[in-house]
Amino acid sequence: MRIFFTGGSGKAGKHVAPYLAEQGHQVTNADLVRLNHPDVADLRVDLTDAGETYSALAGAATMDELELEKKPAYDAVVHFAAVPAILIASDARTYATNVLSTYNVLEAATRLGVRKVVFASSETTYGICFAQGERRPQYVPVDEDHPTVPEDSYAMSKVANEVTARSFQARTGANVYGLRINNVIEPHEYAEMFPDFLDDPSLRRRNIFAYIDTRDLGQMVQRCLDVDGLGYEVFNVANADMSVALTAQEVQDRFYDGVTLNRQMGRDETFYSIAKARELLGYAPQHSWRDVLTDPRPEA
Repeated sequence: MRIFFTGGSGKAGKHVAPYLAEQGHQVTNADLVRLNHPDVADLRVDLTDAGETYSALAGAATMDELELEKKPAYDAVVHFAAVPAILIASDARTYATNVLSTYNVLEAATRLGVRKVVFASSETTYGICFAQGERRPQYVPVDEDHPTVPEDSYAMSKVANEVTARSFQARTGANVYGLRINNVIEPHEYAEMFPDFLDDPSLRRRNIFAYIDTRDLGQMVQRCLDVDGLGYEVFNVANADMSVALTAQEVQDRFYDGVTLNRQMGRDETFYSIAKARELLGYAPQHSWRDVLTDPRPEA
């Protein structure tokens, strides 16, 4: 596929864009910063500018395409570009940038006839990650039906983007899939960060004790590209296990006492449910912090 990938120079994108290229796709990274990867074309684009966004999506990706009789169209858009969290820019700038860029990408893509758009939403939409003080889920495991009522500007922008995406899907009939991506972890961060998480599980409360390995995030995007016909859907994206060494029962007793448990859970199963992605997309995460670190529990 010929893929227009926004935000390919960010923490997640710099792994996922090359991963897609490795799968045989032609990938263009639309970003303000170059990725400089030999298998990914770079195109500097300000996605908050509607004209720039449309021009980039309608244009050539590489010099080689000039040799073709006709410029090819993009088969898919993967939209990861965003101010990636609170406290990077002002709240107003964060919201405006994320909402306007997503609108521009969806409008340009659908007007140009792109039939598959995959966009990055966020775990923060559930209102827990960036809440003031402690906020607990209404029930666990948290699935895609859980209410999305955030208070911070970043999560608000992601909820607005989901509404926008659903509207463009209804208008055009394209396949538009949103990914509620959990805390993105690069492989080197297991050794750097996870020992602290194992020592103090409360550090992971805001992430619902979940995480997503960049390699499995790449697989998730590929599965979205492979599966057609779903219309508009949102999916939680996480690894299969928790980012702490407690059992699910221990996490429930310690952090979720009084929170409704919708079903029995596996010993190490994530509280950030990925059942929908497994069922509809065939998503099957392959990685875990346990591949790098020793589980400190004697019985593990």
